[in-house]
Amino acid sequence: MLVLTRKLKESIMIGDDIEISILSIEGDQVKLGINAPKNVDIHRKEIYLSIQQENSSATQTEANAIDSLSTYFKKK
Repeated sequence: MLVLTRKLKESIMIGDDIEISILSIEGDQVKLGINAPKNVDIHRKEIYLSIQQENSSATQTEANAIDSLSTYFKKK
């Protein structure tokens, strides 16, 4: 993990096209601004993990449905 220190209104760059800026600091809360291309998905980590869980659940449901259909048609 790379750890950087930034002050208010300073930024860091990720690659050539993603910029993360410190917008404000209030107590223990830091507000970040992120400029990135539209094709880059940006989520808070808890939302990202929730999306991953939903995607995993969906693929399991789909696999179970295929198995059920396969069993159904084998019986006929």
